[in-house]
Order: sequence, then C-alpha cells, then structure tokens
Amino acid sequence: MKQETIAAQAVIEAPRMLLRPLRASDAGLLAMYAGDRRVAEMTSTIPHPYPPGAAEAYIGRVTGPTTTEVVWALDATDMGGAELMGVIGLKKMDRGQSEIGYWVAPAMWNTGFASEAVRALVSANPLGNQTIFASVFQDNPGSARVLTNAGFDYLGDAETFSVARNAKVATWTYLKRLA
Repeated sequence: MKQETIAAQAVIEAPRMLLRPLRASDAGLLAMYAGDRRVAEMTSTIPHPYPPGAAEAYIGRVTGPTTTEVVWALDATDMGGAELMGVIGLKKMDRGQSEIGYWVAPAMWNTGFASEAVRALVSANPLGNQTIFASVFQDNPGSARVLTNAGFDYLGDAETFSVARNAKVATWTYLKRLA
C-alpha cells in the first residue's frame, strides 16, 4: 500500500501543466473556484454556497493516510500560467478500477486544459488501473467531449444527486479499459 501511495502522489507532466498533489497553500484558490456556482453545479459533491473551511477540509481528507481518492492540482506555473486551474482525481474502487473526476476554473473552460489533464492522468495510470469509469451531467457536453477525446467509451445513461443543485441530475456514464 505504501508504494501505491507514493506512486499516486507522483507529479505527472502534461503539455501545458503539471498534475501535482494538492497542498495546504491551494486552499484559497480552491475555495474561490469551487465556490463558483458554475463549477459546483457541474459536480455531484461540491456544495453551493461553498462553506468556510471546506477547502482546507477537502485537502486534508484527500491527502490523508486513509483516503480512497487521489487528487492532483492542475498547475501551470512552470509554463507561465496559473498555480491552480482545477483539480483531477481518481477514486479507488475494487478489482483494479477507479472513477475519474475533474473540474477546471471557468476562466479555463474551452482551453483544452481538462482534456490534457485527463489524457495525462490516464496515460500515467498511477494506480495501475485496469478500468477507469466516469460520469458527467448531460447538460455538460463539454465534459463529455473531454472523455470521448481521451478514448472513453459511452456506457449509458443514469442519474446522480448534485449537492449544489439539491436535485437528481441525468448523467452519461463512460469507461476506459487500460488492460
């Protein structure tokens, strides 16, 4: 398990950014972006309004020793860009499977950063997954394109609860086989 944790926390290179582990200093930007209604409403778990201390609690949870979710910051500072443009993560499941989740700040929408991050993470496969699943809200076709452009196959329709919307939302489900 320790080796998996070390591998999961590796920095992953993408063409215009690095995927790096979250750090405490990310809390301010994370809170600002996650607190944007447009971001929160495209996720199932981010509440809106975003409560004080939620960013620090999230960082503590996903960087703690018992986490089942490994999360990276999209960081373009080495390329002259922003320190935190969004996050991407893998939530561990059983049998060599994970679920990928990601969001980018609204200023970064339609710039290709989400696509680059997904492709880089899938290519690196830091958890040694055989399969990666994903789901996106059906009113977010841009996020669906990110997945299909990264080689994910459509599985079907479903629905999930969105905390920010306080409602069930129709989703599209995808999978990518790696082994």
